[in-house]
Amino acid sequence: MTTKKQPPVKRAPEEPVGRPENPFISTEFFARMRDYTERDAAFSKEIKAIGERGAGKLSTDARTAPSLEPLRGVIKKGLPLKDMFGRIVQGVESGLWEPWLTTFGFELRGVNYAKTGARNARLALDISLASKATTVFANAGIPNWRSLVAEDCAQIQIEKPTEKTPAKAYAIFWLDAAD
Repeated sequence: MTTKKQPPVKRAPEEPVGRPENPFISTEFFARMRDYTERDAAFSKEIKAIGERGAGKLSTDARTAPSLEPLRGVIKKGLPLKDMFGRIVQGVESGLWEPWLTTFGFELRGVNYAKTGARNARLALDISLASKATTVFANAGIPNWRSLVAEDCAQIQIEKPTEKTPAKAYAIFWLDAAD
């Protein structure tokens, strides 16, 4: 046994780490993964990748986000979603906003109801396994819609499952957000 001090181990300088990649953004990868993975496991893997990558903040306004294009044209409650967004921004028919949005899987998390000024509405799109938006995106042929929406949104919120409640995940968008 020696009593000599060992020289310190030289470490390579650490490179700045960017956002981790989300392989689910690739439709081909998503399709291959779905061929051998059960639905619940596939959802868990995608949500984990989304949580690690975080929100992309590419287009945080729900009126212009490219990933929400399939939803904006769908008509429910007599109006397309893009018209509903327009009415929210205008500040008209405020009592109808929440029921309109819930039919698409959105929650109104915060809004300025004042007659003047920007609405600054904070919308949460449910991206959970049982989301109402899943059917619209499936009909549009976009299986990996959750990952695409996560790249556009301003924030991701993931609630872990418990014994009695399933996992919940939300993509947060803005209407009239301050620039």
